[in-house]
Amino acid sequence: MRIALATSSFLPRVGGVEEHVSFLAHELSSNGHAVTIWAVDQGDATPADDDGTPLRYLPTPLPNRSLRGLLSWAVSAPRAWRAWRRAYRLDRPDVIVIQCFGANGPYATLLARRTNTPLIYSNHGETFMDAHGAFDASALMRRSLRRTLARAAAVVSCSRFAAADLARFGPSVPPTVVGNGIDLDLSSEPVDAQLPARYLAGVGRLVENKGFHHLVGAYAEAQTDPALAGVDLVIAGDGPERGPLEELAARLGVAEHVHFVGSQRRAQIRALLDGAVAHVVPSRVEAFGIVVLEGWRSGIPVIVTKHGGPPEFVTDDVDGLLFEPRDITELARLLIRVASEPVVQRRLGSAGRASAQRFSWRAVSNSYEDVLRAVTADAPADRWRRPE
Repeated sequence: MRIALATSSFLPRVGGVEEHVSFLAHELSSNGHAVTIWAVDQGDATPADDDGTPLRYLPTPLPNRSLRGLLSWAVSAPRAWRAWRRAYRLDRPDVIVIQCFGANGPYATLLARRTNTPLIYSNHGETFMDAHGAFDASALMRRSLRRTLARAAAVVSCSRFAAADLARFGPSVPPTVVGNGIDLDLSSEPVDAQLPARYLAGVGRLVENKGFHHLVGAYAEAQTDPALAGVDLVIAGDGPERGPLEELAARLGVAEHVHFVGSQRRAQIRALLDGAVAHVVPSRVEAFGIVVLEGWRSGIPVIVTKHGGPPEFVTDDVDGLLFEPRDITELARLLIRVASEPVVQRRLGSAGRASAQRFSWRAVSNSYEDVLRAVTADAPADRWRRPE
């Protein structure tokens, strides 16, 4: 099967969607499929392939309301459409899969319609997780997503929670839930920072909806308990909230014990979590929560938000601890609990490591293959035609 994965973002940028697309492409390729990645051209220096998987970076200009913006789009859109048509002629995909709806979505959907190619939309929670609120702010994005949902032969969602949010954009075929995966065999690399002897860890983009200000507040509140003596807090990641978070730690009197180590590579995150007392995911909401899998892989307790996707696969007090993300006192209590009870640490860590086995990338790709086969089986054998 020839598969085009049309993704909203890819290398050299790093994130959950990028990792998902990369591993999915590799697994599908290893199963004998011809996979090409079509990524939005964001002006970065771009590689020609991803470990052997062909890559095409395609322009995706969209109009805005200003006169200058409309004129610019009128000039650039025809060139962009020619690039997408050329990619189609070169790759002749049997199916187009939109991975995370962004500027890639309108172009991939139009191409699927013009060529009568089966279309799958894979939702990663972008309708409510986008840092800029694109779908709330842009009528164009809402309208484009409605068209994609109406066109798609299948919709895949990373969680039931994320799938439910799609309903506000219009009808679609019933979504198939396929969770994210994790590289269970990832080796570790030293972190680019000096780590304390004992620490709690938080990993993610330092943006408001990731809730790290709640974590810093809970850590400060927990300092009244002797169980936290000698247990620091290490936060890995970067973003616009780093400065305010550092100021908050200073204001709460815990700056000496809260360490911001910046962005780290995946292998370094593995090392960071391998040495942590627990991994805390304080997000206001998570579409799925791949960071939970990272903690599980390291065999440490995971304390995670109960909003969004995590409660669908984390069992409270079995392989993780769920909490209300805005309840700082509850989070402080859980920090004290895992720091003071080695038996709880071992029990949760062991159960989490076992649970992680369900989320191998092979398992994820097998679920995708079921959807791909169902969609292409219904497509007429002579359906291919040149894009207009």
